[in-house]
Amino acid sequence: MKRTGIFHHEILSDRSWDIIIDKLKNLTKIVKDLSERYPNVVLYEEVPVDERLLLKVHTKEMLERVKHYHNYEAGIRVADGCVKAAEKIWTGEIDNAFLTLTCCHHAGPDYAWGGCTVSGAGPMIVYMREKYNVRRFAIIDTDSHHGDGTRALFLNDKDVLHVCFCSTDRVEGDGNKIDVDVGFNTTDDEYMKKVFEIFWPKAIAFKPDFIFHILGHDCAKGDYGDRGLSWDFFPRIVREVKKLADEICDGRYIVGLGGGSRSDIAEYITPPIVKILAEIEDTQ
Repeated sequence: MKRTGIFHHEILSDRSWDIIIDKLKNLTKIVKDLSERYPNVVLYEEVPVDERLLLKVHTKEMLERVKHYHNYEAGIRVADGCVKAAEKIWTGEIDNAFLTLTCCHHAGPDYAWGGCTVSGAGPMIVYMREKYNVRRFAIIDTDSHHGDGTRALFLNDKDVLHVCFCSTDRVEGDGNKIDVDVGFNTTDDEYMKKVFEIFWPKAIAFKPDFIFHILGHDCAKGDYGDRGLSWDFFPRIVREVKKLADEICDGRYIVGLGGGSRSDIAEYITPPIVKILAEIEDTQ
């Protein structure tokens, strides 16, 4: 079994967000129950990320602006979760991590929109490079919408692979910034085929230190970015990406929920995802 960290703060459940609304309303109880039931699942409470770290990826003007957003306090805890997850994996405290939210991919150097306030990937990568000299990160974004903020932060960074499964076929920068059009009426198998064909060979050749996965369920049937995917697709893709991480970066895999406003979907997919990460095979 693997030792899996869950990163969460109850403020994420207590507040209604722009776009994703109250989808996390019951996740505090769900992740607490998982950590109490399974000894290899550890729950960590997120705290506000160091503002000095945010200023290394965002302009001061942008930060002052988003401080007035009603979900800013939640957003800076999400960023802390990204940073702490990477550090605890690298130092061997845990093997992999699940974040109840990584809603940060629309936060760029000087802007944030779409329910995002600050980046999570940006502070995480800066911190790990400065403190541990960890250089190479593969980011897979399977949210329904383009991760424009993450792309803007790392467009010219040769040590970041960013593959976004969205609505456009495009290659930017050094060839490791890739968008994949998955279509608006796809199937689980068709989507997974594109992930295998495009992300797999790129990630293997890239040889990352970490895989960071923004797992939006907005692309599920019935959610606001519906692309025809079943609810069971999300544990399935996590299982496959975990296998890849085990093969190419010693299992260093961080995955967290992205877009999507359906609380029933978030609640349905969270327990099996955590069990997959922790290699728990029961059906409780």
